[in-house]
Amino acid sequence: MPKRSKSSQRWLNRQKKDRFAGAARREGRVSRAHFKLAQLDERFGLVAPDCWILELGAAPGGWTAYLAEKLVQGRVVAVDPLPVAAPSARVEVVVGRFGSEAVASQVHAILGASGRSPTVDLVLSDMAPNLSGVRAVDQARAMDLAELAGAAAAQWLTPGGGLVAKLMQGDGVDAWIKAAKAAFDQFGLVKPAASRPESREVYAVAQGYRGHGLANMS
Repeated sequence: MPKRSKSSQRWLNRQKKDRFAGAARREGRVSRAHFKLAQLDERFGLVAPDCWILELGAAPGGWTAYLAEKLVQGRVVAVDPLPVAAPSARVEVVVGRFGSEAVASQVHAILGASGRSPTVDLVLSDMAPNLSGVRAVDQARAMDLAELAGAAAAQWLTPGGGLVAKLMQGDGVDAWIKAAKAAFDQFGLVKPAASRPESREVYAVAQGYRGHGLANMS
C-alpha cells in the first residue's frame, strides 16, 4: 500500500476527531455539510415545504439531501460541475460551472417549465474555490464566487426571498456585505457550529429581498 502523505494523514486524523464527520457517518449523511445547513435553517427558518431553491456548489449533495427531506411541494435546482447525489424527484441537477451561459440557460429552462414564473424563493451557495495556498489568490477566487451567488439572486430571486452564501473572511467581504444589507431587509453573518473552527468560512444569511440592489455586489 502506498505511504500516505503528511497532508492526507492530517486530514484523516482530523476526520476521526471531528464530531460532525462522525455523526454524518453514523446517520448515513452524504457529508458533514448537512449539519451546517441544518443549523442555519433551524436558526433562520430558511426552508419552507413549498420552497423553490437554487443551490450552487451542490456536490457531493449534503445540502441537497437535507433540502429533499424538508420539501413537500417545492423543488431544488442543484448546480455543480461535479456529481451531485439527487435523492428525490424534487431535485433537478445541472452539471456545469455556474456562471456559464449554458448553465444559466438550463436553470432558466427548468424554472420556466414549472408553470410558474422562472424565479426561486431561496438561493443557497456553498461554492468554494480550489485553494492554491496563496491567501490573496484564494481570497480573490472566493469573492468571485460570492459575486456569482449575488448575480444568481439578482437574476432569479423573487422579492421577499432569501440568499445564503459562503464567504471567506478577508478583502472584498465588507463591500459585498454592504451591498447585501442594502438589498435585503435582514442580514446576518454566521459561523455554524458544524463549520471547522480553523476555517475562515462564514455564511451570509440575507432575507426579505427588496427586488433590487444585488447588481452592486460585484
